[in-house]
Amino acid sequence: MLLFILVATFLSGIVSLVGAFVLSKKKWEDTFTLQLTAFAAGVMLTTALLHLLPEALEEAGNQQSIFTAVFVGIVLFFLLERLVLWFHHHHEAHGPKPSALLITVGDSLHNFVDGVAISAAFQVDMRLGIITALAVAFHEIPQEIADFVTLIRSGVSPKKALQLNFFSALASILGAVMTYILGESVEAFLPLIVAFSAGMFLYIALSDLIPELHHSTKSSSQKWIQIIWFFAGIILTFSVTTLTEPLLHEAEDGHQEEINIDLNEPMMFEEGNS
Repeated sequence: MLLFILVATFLSGIVSLVGAFVLSKKKWEDTFTLQLTAFAAGVMLTTALLHLLPEALEEAGNQQSIFTAVFVGIVLFFLLERLVLWFHHHHEAHGPKPSALLITVGDSLHNFVDGVAISAAFQVDMRLGIITALAVAFHEIPQEIADFVTLIRSGVSPKKALQLNFFSALASILGAVMTYILGESVEAFLPLIVAFSAGMFLYIALSDLIPELHHSTKSSSQKWIQIIWFFAGIILTFSVTTLTEPLLHEAEDGHQEEINIDLNEPMMFEEGNS
């Protein structure tokens, strides 16, 4: 079973990198980079507010803890960016911007959660595990493109950005293995991890990507084109989420039913012996 989980999780991560791989072959110009920056901002806002946050609220017993996790995510990444920015100015004046580190950390957390979902689904049913792995792969394509674009805009080369996306995708394997070994003890923390990731995406989109569009774009025509790219990111992410969300919820419901059955089995056994 573990081998199937690992293979499916790895392949899911590879498929999700298709968009980033295609973009890595393109020639990057300032106008093209800013257009895709607008796309990335739309993707991140939609992912945070229409996918991650509702999912965390649905799974959590305490809604206050979810908003606290979002708040902590925003504050922590602000502090982290300040510290990295300070080091950046003193030691690497012409290196990648601090957001490159932030997006890699946030993407790794997001992929970790995906690995948990795939592993939990496989432990319910092999077919459901395969469906969930495919759903996660296609669900993550817009997000991986957004992460790749953000890395490029931060001063990372396309080749390096693709490598960072690949290594952050491996975090899903860690999530899958930990769920297989530890089970519910890992899943109990998922709503907080999801909410924390939402805070990170909100911070990146609102404090970094959107201000960059305002400050770097002078042409009126380019501003309108960027608006189109921004809404393209929103529409694509919302559409993919709408199509894949039922499959992911089916995996979660099936896993919960399996847990309930396991809890009831000892009681049924005892009644049979009495």
